[in-house]
Amino acid sequence: MEKLIEQMREVGVVPVVKIDDAADAVNLATALRNGGLNSAEITFRTDAAEEAIRLIAEKYPDMLIAAGTVLTPTQADKAMAAGAKVIVSPGLNPKVVKHCVDKGYPVIPGVCTPGEVELGMSYGLKYLKFFPAEAAGGVKMIKAMAAPYTNIRFMPTGGINTSNLADYLNCKAVFCCGGSWMVPSDKIADKKFDEIEKMTAEAVELLKEIRK
Repeated sequence: MEKLIEQMREVGVVPVVKIDDAADAVNLATALRNGGLNSAEITFRTDAAEEAIRLIAEKYPDMLIAAGTVLTPTQADKAMAAGAKVIVSPGLNPKVVKHCVDKGYPVIPGVCTPGEVELGMSYGLKYLKFFPAEAAGGVKMIKAMAAPYTNIRFMPTGGINTSNLADYLNCKAVFCCGGSWMVPSDKIADKKFDEIEKMTAEAVELLKEIRK
């Protein structure tokens, strides 16, 4: 898990992807890689997710692929079998988290309250998703929750974009962010992968500026 988290720290931003047609998966992954981000969170919001993960993992085995919006143990099993490296969920479902912990799957469940943070800690987790980040109080809320839970690190997702990315990444309690602004669903559906590559490259340039 620590090696995986270090990879996510290095990436800085994990593109959160909703893909409707698995046939677009490899082209999308190629655009992200060419733009400078060797990572993607493929969300289980569509039936194409499992096959999309499989196709990307086969083409680019070194790519950091997260399975997002995982709501059931069965989805977690399918995602890991397909080649996902980590399970991510919008909330903390004890059944899903326990299944992942028992199976040895890296898992980053979503939280937005101190009680949920403590529930995550009860499963031995140190890395949690903060969702929905902006709606739940943003950086101010993360700092407030991090104060009593000094060993917990967060991956904020939800409402993050070029205007507030620096605020999140400059927060010591944040190890990585999730963002979808460089992978809009309409661009994927319209197969405008050159535009996705351009937006990804711009995101990478922004990351470099933030880290100077």
